[in-house]
Amino acid sequence: MTPDLSRDLSGLSKDDWFQALDELGEEHGYLERLGDEHAALFIDAGTRLLVTFELRSAAQARPNGAPLGFDLVTRNGWSLLTILAEDSSWFRGARLYGFIDRLIDDGFFEDFDNVLFYGAHQGGYAAGAFSVAAPGATVLMMRPVATLDPAYAGWDRRYPEARRKDFNSRFGYAPDMIDAVEEAFVCFDPTMQADAIHAALFRRSNVTALPCRLARPRIEVALESMDCLFPLIEHAMAGTLTNISFAKLWRARRDSQTYLRTLLKRLEVDERPGLAARLCRYGLGTSDAGFFEERLAKIEAAATRQKVASA
Repeated sequence: MTPDLSRDLSGLSKDDWFQALDELGEEHGYLERLGDEHAALFIDAGTRLLVTFELRSAAQARPNGAPLGFDLVTRNGWSLLTILAEDSSWFRGARLYGFIDRLIDDGFFEDFDNVLFYGAHQGGYAAGAFSVAAPGATVLMMRPVATLDPAYAGWDRRYPEARRKDFNSRFGYAPDMIDAVEEAFVCFDPTMQADAIHAALFRRSNVTALPCRLARPRIEVALESMDCLFPLIEHAMAGTLTNISFAKLWRARRDSQTYLRTLLKRLEVDERPGLAARLCRYGLGTSDAGFFEERLAKIEAAATRQKVASA
């Protein structure tokens, strides 16, 4: 029986929020605090297990104030293990490692027919790094980093505080940790250089790259706004995620206001007025028609002025 996870957790303080999760854990599984920076929530439901790695702040910022995995449990009747972390943790910590070790020793992951590890950015790193705990699982990583160890990623200076953390001891270098999984998928924006380099470090025979061009840093948010994220995760769980099935989902960007505006900006920066005008004409048929009509008028006016000047 699918547990009822429909309780609205929005607007709660951090303490009240964890209290609400504790109550859900007591009813459907457990909540375990793993020091000051991490917690694990298990919801016992179906024979398929979704393991998500989520930032506590991001989970609380969702419309219902709940971890992303709650909606997927409700939709599919899956079991759920959500690892929550504070923003600065990068899912590094002895208490968390010990918890994962205990799951391995108890044969926890062996009780499920399918296991999918999922996370975005920090959570994407963690999904890859901890997937070693469940050989044969599937991993779906959104914009993951491979490591922030300066010896291997000295070129990535975006997170100076995180560079001081230990990415070498337990569950450290994420690309090495995915060697035993059945399949791993990496979603990234190839126009973001640092993200593209990290994605390249994950290249293995069991890895499929899923480029999300111009999705920018918030790939997870972008895909969710296009109603693609949950179907993507469901394909990964079902074993039907491929370049082709992803491409079909990614076509939804053609109706995304955010994506079309980002694409137009890129075309303007690249000084490609012809393509920009074509995009604006396409945009006239969308809900953002007013914006594209205004931009098209400016592009056409600029083209007219150029013709007059060169005449």
